[in-house]
Amino acid sequence: MNLLPPNLQIERLKRGTVEIISEEELKERIEKSQVERRPLRVKAGFDPTTKDIHLGHTVILQKLRTFQDLGHVVYLIVGDFTARIGDPSGRNEARPYVDEKTIEENARTYTEQAFKILDKRRTRVFFNSSWYGKMSLRDILNVLRRYTVARMLERDDFSRRMQEQRPISMLEFIYPLLQGYDSVKIEADIELGGTDQKFNLIVGRTLQSSFGQKPQVVITLPLLVGLDGKNKMSKSLGNYIGITEKAEDIFGKVMSLSDELMYEYFNLLTDRDLGEVKSYHPKQAKELLASLIVERFYNKEEAERQRERFNNLFSRKKTDKIGLPQVFIAPEGNDIFTIAEKAGVNMSRNQIRRLIQQGGASFNDSKIKNEKTVIKSEGVLRLGKKVFLEIKIS
Repeated sequence: MNLLPPNLQIERLKRGTVEIISEEELKERIEKSQVERRPLRVKAGFDPTTKDIHLGHTVILQKLRTFQDLGHVVYLIVGDFTARIGDPSGRNEARPYVDEKTIEENARTYTEQAFKILDKRRTRVFFNSSWYGKMSLRDILNVLRRYTVARMLERDDFSRRMQEQRPISMLEFIYPLLQGYDSVKIEADIELGGTDQKFNLIVGRTLQSSFGQKPQVVITLPLLVGLDGKNKMSKSLGNYIGITEKAEDIFGKVMSLSDELMYEYFNLLTDRDLGEVKSYHPKQAKELLASLIVERFYNKEEAERQRERFNNLFSRKKTDKIGLPQVFIAPEGNDIFTIAEKAGVNMSRNQIRRLIQQGGASFNDSKIKNEKTVIKSEGVLRLGKKVFLEIKIS
């Protein structure tokens, strides 16, 4: 057990969080765990509806690792059963059905990738089909009776969908109860989730109390903004950095972040002191961030190699495709705006238009003079001084 004083543990754990319900309860849990010499059970769940993890997922994984470094144990719940329903959080319509074979494959790759951050020795993995697959209808009804329709309709996304006359399936309606019951089954002390998960996490507290357990502490974390600088990082929006991408692509994408967004990434994805980081020149700070992220998913040598490649590219003004994010275009070609959108470039159409008018855009060292230009061949597209993209034909 880690005997770091509770106040110091909480200070480390609070970094980057949005809300703790409640901080006093968290302190009590930590104090009790030290007296009993029992690590806390820290829960996080995911539905394996997609195969790969991006940096947005790692915000929670990083916080889980902090708990592990403090001596606690992570209980990772793989929602192979609940994935068949789909979490309605933040949705305007039901999620598409995912077949069991896909769920099984996604769960395997997701957990493998999660262990790039988590300490495997301090992680317990549970599939919630191991209990839901054995429950009778009577058992399920015993869970459903513990929550009211009125309280469920307090949920923002449900009430909004009703006002807009969008359908809500009964399966979606019971999803928060199933996620909450996972906490009952493992007797969770703490559960982590994004801000969009707050309702589900509080349902877990209610169900634990109903089943005679002490309600879990809830910790919510912000949703990482993607490369576009506006929306939540998402594969469907194409504004993501995947942790299994090539090292040069990860490095290049991080270097394309705005300075403001870079500091948010430092806060949520690293343990570096923000005061110190802000004393650096923005380019130096961004190189450090890119190096830290590449090092996490590859190694220190690879991070240094990518830093050198990136600096060589800019110091020598090369456009020889070294260490650039790749963008695949259709054989018939794509315009500049479409390519920038595909790459998740943090620029508006008007900004790109001004760059072209000012001679700040080029393809294979030839300036682009017309905003309607269609790129039909492979090469390097430059937008301004910082954005270099390797164009490939799909």
